[in-house]
Amino acid sequence: MNYLTDLANDEEIDTYDRALQDYFAQRMDVDRFTATRLQMGIYGQRQEGVNMVRIKIPGGRLTPMQLNAIADVLENYVPHGEAHITTRQDIQLHYVPLADTPAVMRHLAKGGLTTREACGNTIRNVTACPLTGVCPREHTDISEHLNGVVKHFLRKPLNQLMPRKFKISFSGCESDCAQGMIHDLGVVAVRQGAQFGFKVLVGGGLGHKPHEAITVESFIEEKDLLLVIEAVLTLHNKYSDRTKRAKSRIKFLVDKFGVEGFIEKYREELARVKEALATQDYPKGIWTGGVDSEVPGPGAPRTLFAQKQTGLFVLPISVKLGQLTAEQIRGIAGILKQYHLQEIRTTQDQNLMLVDVPQAHVAAIQSTLAGLGLGLPKVGDNVVACPGTSTCRLGITSSPTLGGKLSGGNDDLRIRVSGCHNGCAQPESGDIGIYGEGKRMYGKLVPHYQMYFGGNGMANGGLAFKGPSVPSARVEVAVERVRSAYATNREADETFFNWTRRVGQGYFAELLADIVEVKQEDLQSVLRDHGQGDDFKVLQLGGGECAGAKQLQIGTAFFDAANERNYRNALKFQRKFEDSVKCAEEIARLIGQGLSQLVGGQKCESLQEQAEELQRVLPTKPNLSITLAKLAQEFARPAHELNDAVLTEWYAKLDAWTVEVAEFCTNFNSQLDLTGSLPQGMVEPVQYQKVSQSATA
Repeated sequence: MNYLTDLANDEEIDTYDRALQDYFAQRMDVDRFTATRLQMGIYGQRQEGVNMVRIKIPGGRLTPMQLNAIADVLENYVPHGEAHITTRQDIQLHYVPLADTPAVMRHLAKGGLTTREACGNTIRNVTACPLTGVCPREHTDISEHLNGVVKHFLRKPLNQLMPRKFKISFSGCESDCAQGMIHDLGVVAVRQGAQFGFKVLVGGGLGHKPHEAITVESFIEEKDLLLVIEAVLTLHNKYSDRTKRAKSRIKFLVDKFGVEGFIEKYREELARVKEALATQDYPKGIWTGGVDSEVPGPGAPRTLFAQKQTGLFVLPISVKLGQLTAEQIRGIAGILKQYHLQEIRTTQDQNLMLVDVPQAHVAAIQSTLAGLGLGLPKVGDNVVACPGTSTCRLGITSSPTLGGKLSGGNDDLRIRVSGCHNGCAQPESGDIGIYGEGKRMYGKLVPHYQMYFGGNGMANGGLAFKGPSVPSARVEVAVERVRSAYATNREADETFFNWTRRVGQGYFAELLADIVEVKQEDLQSVLRDHGQGDDFKVLQLGGGECAGAKQLQIGTAFFDAANERNYRNALKFQRKFEDSVKCAEEIARLIGQGLSQLVGGQKCESLQEQAEELQRVLPTKPNLSITLAKLAQEFARPAHELNDAVLTEWYAKLDAWTVEVAEFCTNFNSQLDLTGSLPQGMVEPVQYQKVSQSATA
């Protein structure tokens, strides 16, 4: 199987360490450092002086060496000694002192693990159906394609200063167990007649204004996958709102343009990307028809699951609310080594699963897991919860405390509990989903949970519909009543999803009406959140960091220009000189406009006019405007005069001018960090080859 074990970069950890020391010595301001640490996956917590470290686990796959690296960090740097599995298949470590974060990164890097771009306005951890490579239904092992996407976009300029974060999922068959519907971009392997390829969904999302993704491609060949994703990212980068951060996810861009208008814009970008990256290598999979078999659904299977490989099984492991100790992680690593298993996987339901387990070893492994306090999932324990007010700056309610009290009952319903409306526990995709909020009643603030019913982010599913908002103290009763109503009123073999659609939204308002109502004499009984000894209050902690740090427009210009530079060089290499010059013009325009606005000037579309504006607002640096004017004249030369030698000369001037502008900008504003955005010569394209790699601890 193909593993990603080489994502770490020691040089960038050293750079982060220097930034941290500069911050401690007050040589770097808080905004600049916040941007730096978010890029490296370090979040602030509710508690002062400690941080959450988020480890990217692409596709949720971990080797014994990586497990031991995480356990090392837990034992040495995490006071409470637990790791948290997220719904994006990441691993989060909480309560890490800020001064220890470089050491944590270095320990993780020894296992090939990175925290880079796990936070901030980047491509977050890329998730996948956890059964990839072993599911009888799949058309291809999509880990090949997922790994290719991760390697292509990690540290790429296009991905460093996007308007907002971007989430991608991969599924190996039409069932879409990775829930592409709720992602910014979902990739689903499909079969069309005798051909195999991908369907691509765009614009899904939860949290503020839940949105089901639209289909932008019903079928593409695998050679076009990277190009399609790059076109969608370019569209997001170019048009999404950078000023209203609450409305800058790509789902709002679909609303802005409308479905047809969005797809039209996407087609324009795709044509340009295909032209520029015509020679780009791409990840290749082995394709098969798959067979009609059980659909386990999102997350790990709920019971022992037969793989497509004869005689081998998936053994799911229930992890209560996704919390694991160092001892448990080391124990799992020991199981992998003892039974010669290569990996374990994290899942979207905060659980784990072993793959490639021979039936002869199942009982012994289960016995060892029991000694670690772990075992197979039990009916009713399919409950997911985010950290809520235990650590999150945005948390309103204590979601983990409540999550530990809830059960999906005998029908094993999927319960999803979030501590605020941002929905990290994916409440709109659960059978029953809830998120925390505060409501003022009789002059007091009362903790509530907004309820959702009937969510399913897979194919042929849909987002849950909104139900009543229930006082926190009564949520357990509300969940039990809904479970009982389903058990009593459903038709034969009717799923919870179908039952909610049959009974309708109004049914739940009536079912829970007495629970929702709070009389004045009952107020005292609902004033406290679960696990809290005092009356409920919402702390104002200055907001969370999910939206990333404040961006400087000139920084965005340089990173956008860096992406154009890649296209410029690729087109020149293909001898598409006219198209290459258009990219060069765009580089000059982006940087010229950004520079002008930085010093209080106007933004111009014409390069010549922009040069004149720079001369007006920046007379102390005449060379910057003079060079831009000369470049404008050269780029206007007719196509028949273009050749490789001419373009080489022009681009050398353009790159030198870019570096000169960068030097001015960083001197003008010491907060500006342009690392990774400046010309560094040609880079060899990534080659996507299968590498079977056995990890050793």
